[in-house]
Amino acid sequence: MKDIVLYCKSYNRDVLRAKRLVDSIEKYNIEELELYLSVPKGDLQLFLNMVGSDRCKWLTDEEIVSSNPNANVERMYKTPGGISQQVVKSEFWRLGIAENYLCLDSDSMFIKKFREKDFIALDSVPYTVCHQSKELLQIAENKNRHQIVEGYISDSKRAKAIYNRVGPNYDFGPPPMIWSSKVWRDLSDRYLAPKGMTLWDAVEAFPAEIRWYGEALLEYKSIPLYPIEPLFRFYHYDWQYYSLKQQGETIERLRDQYFGVVLQSNWEYELDYGSKQKSVLSRVTRNLKRQLKRLRSL
Repeated sequence: MKDIVLYCKSYNRDVLRAKRLVDSIEKYNIEELELYLSVPKGDLQLFLNMVGSDRCKWLTDEEIVSSNPNANVERMYKTPGGISQQVVKSEFWRLGIAENYLCLDSDSMFIKKFREKDFIALDSVPYTVCHQSKELLQIAENKNRHQIVEGYISDSKRAKAIYNRVGPNYDFGPPPMIWSSKVWRDLSDRYLAPKGMTLWDAVEAFPAEIRWYGEALLEYKSIPLYPIEPLFRFYHYDWQYYSLKQQGETIERLRDQYFGVVLQSNWEYELDYGSKQKSVLSRVTRNLKRQLKRLRSL
């Protein structure tokens, strides 16, 4: 079993983003770490055509979900995509491909060379993204985006309540995260199974798979904790992106601190698959909204 592989779960709207991610991996993956990409089986042919059949190892989401002996694949089709994708990403470990995996989103891209030692601390133990999100919370306060701070505090309280943990509010993201199969196994065997729950139940009750993982790691100490700051510059909001860009932030200036960037697909509209088929009015409206948000961020 490998120490670590790269993994991305995608779907049809993000096929162009996934291609951009694969392009960046091929450019900067100097040790040729294996990349696995999963999509719904109905989207597989589209991805093979658009991305290329031999550029990564292909899986279907159904294969991953079915690796759980208690799986109900039909549940995946009946669950909103925002929930089901969290479960699919979190169950990848069950395939037994690697001890750890770097879990990437389609809207990610690498901007500099990376190797295994950037993700693995020692003896197959990965680093863990674990911090208090102070930079984002401060910029949100500065911009009077108080709901972001309130949401973070609310989610933190719910996460800590899982194991009645007291202490700091930790953020175990944003993507990409380095996840250990040992942590997911402990969450499944020591918390969910005794309660007659599955990961589907957990994520539907509290849709924050990143926090489920992080709190389980702190509770069970499945692996030693080697905390690191986020691996990628993650632009959570378009106003955050425009504000930082206005301050002079560029890809070149990010390379000393980050391995990549993430531009959220819910506001980077141009790479939505099929977006060119949208009406002119729809595209003009989107662009106007973007320009207004850019002005408000200044």
